[in-house]
Amino acid sequence: MNISNKTVATIHFTVCSADGTQIDSSKEREPMVFLQGSHFLIQGLENELEGKSVGDKFVIDIPPEMAYGVRHDELVQTVPKSMFEDMDVTPGMTFRATTDDGEQSVMIVDVTEDEVVVDGNHPLSGLTLNFDVEVLEVREATEEELVHGHPHSEGGCGHTH
Repeated sequence: MNISNKTVATIHFTVCSADGTQIDSSKEREPMVFLQGSHFLIQGLENELEGKSVGDKFVIDIPPEMAYGVRHDELVQTVPKSMFEDMDVTPGMTFRATTDDGEQSVMIVDVTEDEVVVDGNHPLSGLTLNFDVEVLEVREATEEELVHGHPHSEGGCGHTH
């Protein structure tokens, strides 16, 4: 069986940045299970997995446009430290911020005595990602998985919708 829309696939993967720095890997833990076509994965990886079958192994470079997007300089802003109400903020912390476009995650990238620099870009935006993937299992999704939009483990997923 090949990976296609409405199938559940199980893969092992390692993802690195273009300079070879490992970002994540499933090799030392449970493999990733996903519903193809649910947009759980980045678009470039989902596209590449289409048509693959058990035992297939591949390496692919995925450009930012098909991964976490390009960086947008306007999403980096300096705000008054007073906005954080005497919290002890440090670089690397993330918050949900209300913006003109709705709720958005931001990461603190710098803190001075009076100001905080926040970045609304995804931490992996702007990066070309290198994936090393092995397909372990492919099966038809159940009706319940299709309705819920994600795969279930033995015994279901613990929610009704």
